[in-house]
Amino acid sequence: MTPWVRRLVVANIIVFFLQMTVGGVTNALAFVPWEVLTRPWTIVTYMFAHASITHILFNMLALYFFGPRVEERLGERQFITLYALSGISGAILSFIFAPRSPVVGASGAIFGVMLAFAMFWPTAQIYIMGILPLEARLAVFLMAAISLWSGFQGSRMGVADFAHLGGFVGGFVYLKWLDMRQGTKRFRKTVTANVPRDSLSNWKNVDPTSIHEVNRDEVNRILDKISATGLASLTPEERLFLSNFVPPDDRVPPPT
Repeated sequence: MTPWVRRLVVANIIVFFLQMTVGGVTNALAFVPWEVLTRPWTIVTYMFAHASITHILFNMLALYFFGPRVEERLGERQFITLYALSGISGAILSFIFAPRSPVVGASGAIFGVMLAFAMFWPTAQIYIMGILPLEARLAVFLMAAISLWSGFQGSRMGVADFAHLGGFVGGFVYLKWLDMRQGTKRFRKTVTANVPRDSLSNWKNVDPTSIHEVNRDEVNRILDKISATGLASLTPEERLFLSNFVPPDDRVPPPT
């Protein structure tokens, strides 16, 4: 795990342990929209409280799967800013559209991270419930549509749909602001780690069958692209992605 993903997972687990063992913690941390003026800290603290073990489990799994790649892409400072702003915008949207519904959970912040993942790797395969493969951009679109429909239907089963939508909105606005502030070319260069060409020289030895299904299709696509047009044709994002799967070249370097 990357530094901020690790810190966030640990913080959420510690807070959940306190919720289970110390009375009143959940009420102190939960965001209650109509009480925001008297409890303003809850705009942030609600992101660290969860309603059940399954609630925190699914949120932390999503953060574990999507967070590291987004943090590597953006850098630590911009990643935690994305996370925080997405969670805060989730609280704001809940305040506007569901003012009578208390909210807990990191979902809004994590939905912002998932949106960033889909914007950076739109064709990456995501397996819904571990079975249904969808491109990241389609999966995010469907989640947003479901949250929008469910929110205006009354948010059944206690799901904070407007917090989810707020996470999408906050994440999108922040990423677009970064893009506009730095310019597209400079932004891409800033958030994409430089991968030396030599580190990909062993690309022919990549074994797609040993790669997790979530990443396999994208690896195959990049390998096909190299075969057709060469290493030089890869974008910085593709080079960074492939570098995670290319085995080290164990050949003895020529004497100098």
